[in-house]
Amino acid sequence: MRRRVFQLGFLLACITVAIPAQQGHPLTGTWNGDWGASPTDRHQLTVVMTWDGKAAKGVINPGADSATAAVTLDPVNWMVRIEADVKDAAGKPVHLVAEGKMEDMGSYHRTVTGSWKQGAVNGNFKLTRD
Repeated sequence: MRRRVFQLGFLLACITVAIPAQQGHPLTGTWNGDWGASPTDRHQLTVVMTWDGKAAKGVINPGADSATAAVTLDPVNWMVRIEADVKDAAGKPVHLVAEGKMEDMGSYHRTVTGSWKQGAVNGNFKLTRD
């Protein structure tokens, strides 16, 4: 009897390991990274993205100074576009547009890398899903 219980437990453990977890929409999750105009001028960035069944939405830097973002995904080319109205360093509202390519699609910790335009500042960004 003890042997059968051990065999059943081992079998269940093997099945659990073999079944990959479903990740849902490829954008869903918390993404961390940075953006900036040069390698020495970087700004930390957190973007929380969700899928409501119809559209992707995002919150940039959740907290007191957060901004709601419209997010689109082109699944053919895995291109991501993020648009939001944020505040610059002086507190003035500016429009943000980020466009990047999603890579490492097989990994839970996939990345989005591309161009970032915030007001008159052009730069690049990289986000990694946590």
